[in-house]
Amino acid sequence: MSDAQGFIELLAAIVGPRNVIGPSDDLAPYVTDWRERYHGQADAVVKPANVSEVSQVVALAHREGVAIVPQGGNTGLCGGATPTAPGRNLVIRLDRMRAIRAVSPLANTITVEAGCVLADIQAAAEAADRYFPLSLGAEGSCQIGGNIATNAGGTAVLRYGPTRDLVLGIEAVLPDGRIFDGLRALRKDNTGYDLKQLFIGAEGTLGIITGAVLKLFAKPRVSLTALAMLPGVEQALEVMGLLRSHVGDRLGSLEIMNRSQIEAIRDHVPDTAIPFSLDTPWYLIIELTDTLAGADLATPLEAALGEALERELISDALIASSEAQAKAIWKVRHSVSEGNKRSGLVVSHDSAVPLDRQAAFAVNVETRIRAAAPHAVVAMHGHIGDGNIHVCALIDRARLTESGEADRVVALINGIVDDETRLQRGAISAEHGIGQSNRGRLARVTDPLELDVMRAIKRVLDPAGLMNPGKVLMD
Repeated sequence: MSDAQGFIELLAAIVGPRNVIGPSDDLAPYVTDWRERYHGQADAVVKPANVSEVSQVVALAHREGVAIVPQGGNTGLCGGATPTAPGRNLVIRLDRMRAIRAVSPLANTITVEAGCVLADIQAAAEAADRYFPLSLGAEGSCQIGGNIATNAGGTAVLRYGPTRDLVLGIEAVLPDGRIFDGLRALRKDNTGYDLKQLFIGAEGTLGIITGAVLKLFAKPRVSLTALAMLPGVEQALEVMGLLRSHVGDRLGSLEIMNRSQIEAIRDHVPDTAIPFSLDTPWYLIIELTDTLAGADLATPLEAALGEALERELISDALIASSEAQAKAIWKVRHSVSEGNKRSGLVVSHDSAVPLDRQAAFAVNVETRIRAAAPHAVVAMHGHIGDGNIHVCALIDRARLTESGEADRVVALINGIVDDETRLQRGAISAEHGIGQSNRGRLARVTDPLELDVMRAIKRVLDPAGLMNPGKVLMD
């Protein structure tokens, strides 16, 4: 085995010296997660230019016994792209692999390299008069490889599904350096196992995604955004039922936030204005879209909201009168992560529960957290139409005066959320992944057989255990 300097020289021979960041350089941005919760160490950061170089780098690390940590835009919320394993680590970034290889308006597909920034893919689809629906707050910096590896959700899941539903084909480098070429733009392919699904949501533990064929859709020609004020999640679900009856599949997004969540944004993200009054417990963002230019969205939306008012499901509603007003409403929603991060200690959760159990989950979790940790502010937001509610306990660090108190409070709150998730037959990660944050919680809510099968797959593809070790599965 080469020493660290010898290993760096071997890497430089593959990708060029300028594309290797070593210990003498500033590695901090690459070994620290976005929330600055996790801090790791690495021999180096390497930036290959193509799949061949990725293959050679991975094969070298495999031979040298160096653990590999794939990293996209490093915008994740669970520490899944931060080195954690003891010993030697190599961070692989695909920033140089940003090519859009092909766009087919006929097939409604776009073929991209994994380092493409999500916003650039959206723009390429727009230029082809098509639409790529994955959208989230970090879309200006997150990379599609990371989106796929974490099966990112976002605000359009209700209509288009999560990232998993948007991928037709995958190119990936296996833990020993072999290249899996599954870049097939086929809508129908029942030739054995669907191997691409192994890499989607696996958080880089089974290989490094280097390219993908993605689905495109007809571009929405008209859209309409509204905000409804309402007393609780149960009423929000009834409003969703009304909307589906009145507007059908024009309902593209349905996002919910409680008042505490919006207050955290108001107090900690000064460049985000709140374009509505904060005088009700819950707020529902509604977005309708249609691919037909000139389609009337206002009439059915007004009818649905009018019926909701008559049935006292909502107390008031605001329909955006301009694109600027719609963007202002959505900016509040996309400022959630920033607002929470600046609030202090954030104990965040990414729960998914069946739709008919969402109200019980939200009420029970908030009640139990307030009783167990009265100093915590319970902020909630989520994609209510697809069953995903994020429970975030925001705690002023000044209140955590005793040694070890933070760990105790975090464990207490996690236990409450996990218990309610299990009771409601849900999952602890709807879209953010497991990473480091949630790894120890899996056994509390996951069928032991599922864990055994996942471990077996990991052993087959990565017997040396060097591909993003310490993530997803419990040791």
